[in-house]
Amino acid sequence: MSLYKDQELKIYNSITGKKEVFKPINEGHIGMYVCGPTVYSNVHLGNVRTFMSFDMIFRYFKHLGYKVRYVRNITDAGHLENDADEGEDRIAKKARLEQIEPMEVVQMYTVDFHNILNKFNFLPPSIEPTATGHIIEQIEIIKEILEKGFAYEVNGSVYFDVLKFNKTNHYGKLSGRNVEDLIHNTRALDGQSDKKNPQDFALWKKAEPQHIMRWPSPWSDGFPGWHLECTAMSTKYLGEQFDIHGGGMDLKFPHHECEIAQAEACNNVSPVNYWMHANMLTLNGQKMAKSTGNNILPGEIFTGENDKLSKPFSPSVTRFFMMQAHYRSILDFSSDAIEASEKGYNKLMEAINSLSKLDASNSSDFDVKAWSQKCYDALNDDFNTPILIAELFSAVKFINQVKDGKASVTKNDLEFLTDKMNAFVFDILGLTNDAVSSDNTNTLSDTVEVLIKLRAEARANKDFALSDKIRDELLAVGIQLKDGKDGTTFTTN
Repeated sequence: MSLYKDQELKIYNSITGKKEVFKPINEGHIGMYVCGPTVYSNVHLGNVRTFMSFDMIFRYFKHLGYKVRYVRNITDAGHLENDADEGEDRIAKKARLEQIEPMEVVQMYTVDFHNILNKFNFLPPSIEPTATGHIIEQIEIIKEILEKGFAYEVNGSVYFDVLKFNKTNHYGKLSGRNVEDLIHNTRALDGQSDKKNPQDFALWKKAEPQHIMRWPSPWSDGFPGWHLECTAMSTKYLGEQFDIHGGGMDLKFPHHECEIAQAEACNNVSPVNYWMHANMLTLNGQKMAKSTGNNILPGEIFTGENDKLSKPFSPSVTRFFMMQAHYRSILDFSSDAIEASEKGYNKLMEAINSLSKLDASNSSDFDVKAWSQKCYDALNDDFNTPILIAELFSAVKFINQVKDGKASVTKNDLEFLTDKMNAFVFDILGLTNDAVSSDNTNTLSDTVEVLIKLRAEARANKDFALSDKIRDELLAVGIQLKDGKDGTTFTTN
């Protein structure tokens, strides 16, 4: 079913700075490339947030009926320490420190990356190519750029000539920079660099004798520049022009800016129609950084083995927390914030679990079709998950009213509501129902039912002190008893 024909989706395009109606190059098909991790350490929680945003976007496209080719790369070579053209390869440095092979580093942290994303219920991308698997393609692109006159070779290294490129193209159009400002703000070369200009960037670097990751090329034994791999892999699998390129806000400059320049120099066309950038995640109001200790790994959230949070939180609660902020907004992670999200998550799951137990009536007090369109409207407005979640809680309120006998719903509307709640919550937001999957759920339910019976006996014996004590003690641990005409039920918060 092609729902996309009935839904007008607008995406904020970083290169134009405004929301635009999304029109794919080929109707019904989407090509999307997202910059993946450099696998030299455990995946950073901020990176997880970026990948999670694009997982939700991928899920929504699929829900709308698009055929999506989603490419997310693995950087396993060429990413130097300072994101520029100097220093040591991050993976090679880790291998040297650990005294293991670079590909052991790559394997170890690629496995960790996949394990964490699986716990967060990510869908796998359509293709997950690696930089080292596409050295030949990168060399061919360098040859093409050299032939077009936008690069030069010096002492076995090849550099992109930014000033020459800028005479016919606009280097800096994505990040809002211009070359004149870049020249003004860049210190002069120290005489030891092979570059003509400080703004130039490496397409190929000659490997120093101590550099352990190297490949043969027409210019030297060396390695490709970090920016080149994404141009090679995106164009190979999605074509010279494709629909969406995504990544973190920090990649706008220089990484994505260099990608645009390489592709335009090589293919004479702008490579991407919609550039999308996810914003950063902070921790307790400050930038996450291992160097300052203001850092937490995803696994430490799940186990509770950290000094930042009051207790462990499940992957699904953590995912729900992240979905409560718009992907372009800065999100601050804190113990109070995720505790509040856990309460909201539990209420949402409790309402979903109640749907199958609701009794249908002859009339409905809730316009489920209008509500459903409001949910779509939120997602169609640049994937506004906070507004979607607010609409979901409008449905939660109605579900609870039906459960309490204060509202009614027809059989058809109940089926429609159930279908759409499952679609928005599980298929698109990517949450899992921990209340169903947890082995402890039945035990908790049985235990509370025993306490409810003891409380009923206490009330029958007019031992109201014990009755109130049971109620209050349960409330103190987040379990609220509700007395109704059909007996006592409970909710968790």
